[in-house]
Amino acid sequence: MKARIRDTAVTVAAVATAVALAACGADGGSAPAEGDGPRIGVLLPDATTARWETQDRPLLEEKIAELCDTCVVEHANAKGEVALQQEQMDSMITKGVDAIVLVPVDARSLGPAVRKAHAADIPVISYDRLAEGPISGYASFDGQEVGRLQARALLRAMGDEVPGAQIVMMNGDPSDPNAVDFKKGALSVLDGKVRIGREYDTLQWRAEIAHMNMSAAIAALGDDAIDGVYAANDGLAAGSISALKSNKVAPLPPVTGQDAELAAVRRIVAGEQYMTVFKPFAPEAAAGGAMAVAAARGESLDRLATDEVRPRGGGTVPAVLLTPESVTVDNIEDTVVKDGLHTVAQICTPQLEADCDRAGLI
Repeated sequence: MKARIRDTAVTVAAVATAVALAACGADGGSAPAEGDGPRIGVLLPDATTARWETQDRPLLEEKIAELCDTCVVEHANAKGEVALQQEQMDSMITKGVDAIVLVPVDARSLGPAVRKAHAADIPVISYDRLAEGPISGYASFDGQEVGRLQARALLRAMGDEVPGAQIVMMNGDPSDPNAVDFKKGALSVLDGKVRIGREYDTLQWRAEIAHMNMSAAIAALGDDAIDGVYAANDGLAAGSISALKSNKVAPLPPVTGQDAELAAVRRIVAGEQYMTVFKPFAPEAAAGGAMAVAAARGESLDRLATDEVRPRGGGTVPAVLLTPESVTVDNIEDTVVKDGLHTVAQICTPQLEADCDRAGLI
């Protein structure tokens, strides 16, 4: 599908409503036997990042079911392995599914599989990470804005240490186009304001690699010479913080993060992590699910999009790019709690009771 964007932007909520109404048949929406409707593949990249299986997958499946009660979802997780995800793509193509929602482990390596799906007239909706090749649509957040939010928060947290502060940058996996955008956005804010003492790219976003790299940075720079840590997501923040604590760095420097994982929010309350970036999963899944249903039915994605992107090796395609939010100890209740991602009871364990009281959460 090579639909182009019309000028009129439509909100995700309105789109979902319109598609839901279209999904209702004359029989009042009774569900037929399994397998009677369109089949949609949902291919996730790994199980190390909590969000994929705990948030995105159930929300995508829920939205697809809401919009298309005849649709069947076929799910697979690549467990961080490019070769496995390539096999999963081949399997979906062989089965002749009607659409694929893809979060690529490695955008470049999955490009040939995307082209193969396109040749088989199977539309691919790139979800959260921009795949290479002739995709049909894209649902995600503004990646450069994520990096800018992280960098601005880090500068605020370091306060009087800026200018001249020395930081460690713990970037994500360079094979993930999002990681490239996060880094680009962060550097647009940090350049000229801080010194980057050490910088690392973290393969597969693995926390244990971040721990190892942070330990190396401490050994090279000194345990009192790190004024801040740019960590691209909460897993890398966890690995970085564990290394700082293991090396007796005190007080801990401010550390950024992303994804608003429950453990990260608890670390923020405890004062170990300064911030995270909250990307509300429900609107992203609503956009991705709506695109998948429309694509599976052979419908244009134009009306679903608020933006457009041009992936490497592909033409301009409809996109929904949502706005992320910065979360610190001061606005936990107004962000992740208000949105229903986590409850105060989940965040405020008995060990954090005093910290939660100080934060005004209890």
